[in-house]
Amino acid sequence: MPLPIDYHMHPQAHSIKPYTPELLAPWAKTARERGLKEIALTDHDRYHEGVDFDEIDKLREANPDLKIRAGIELDNDPETGKAGRAWVEKNWDRLDFVLGSAHYLPPDPVMFDKTDRVDEFAQKDMVAACVTYIAELEGMMDRGGIDCLSHLDLIKIHGVWHPKEGLLPHFYPLLERIRREDLAIEISTAGWRKPVGEAYPHADILKAAKQLGIPFTLASDAHSHAQLAEEYGRLAEFLTPFDIREVATYEKHRRTMILLT
Repeated sequence: MPLPIDYHMHPQAHSIKPYTPELLAPWAKTARERGLKEIALTDHDRYHEGVDFDEIDKLREANPDLKIRAGIELDNDPETGKAGRAWVEKNWDRLDFVLGSAHYLPPDPVMFDKTDRVDEFAQKDMVAACVTYIAELEGMMDRGGIDCLSHLDLIKIHGVWHPKEGLLPHFYPLLERIRREDLAIEISTAGWRKPVGEAYPHADILKAAKQLGIPFTLASDAHSHAQLAEEYGRLAEFLTPFDIREVATYEKHRRTMILLT
């Protein structure tokens, strides 16, 4: 089963790199080589100064066979989050797609998903950390202005938390709210390259989301065009038991479901 979309990628990676043909063209080229039909550029909102909608339009003109969506990943950065949200609100009509995510556990000013924090998180009360994490996602939904939640169970990233009851009991109320809010969640291959070694979200959460009728996007969370659609063959196999036959795409925040064939 070919997977046609990748709706989470970072052309700027982790710094401000103004959008130029040289920066963006490799992403379109790699998307085409890997059989994608549609991509969403979703740099972190803290790097919004590099986003240039005119350059995205030029990329579209140069690649008429590929649907290219203008997106952003809006997170809960305690320093830049307010400015990022203001930028999203200002540019809402030019954006197609907004991801919501949480990378910080207040009052900690450092991203919890940094790879050098594995040992530290092995000593944490992970139940309490998960409660804080979910509260941050709830806050994201409270503020509105998002279309989809990314890497929903990112709190597991370090691979140190294995509750006997599984992850689903911790996330099910959040799933219910996501359904009420009519948001999507992404299914991401990024966890396979992290210490946790599994996709986001966990299979139990994915199954429950499917039963609730929550729509899904597909994502690699690529920080280089070389990571675009990474592990999509493995992802296709992972999805088979869940009978997921369609995925969500967006244009000007309007969702369209497309069939997986």
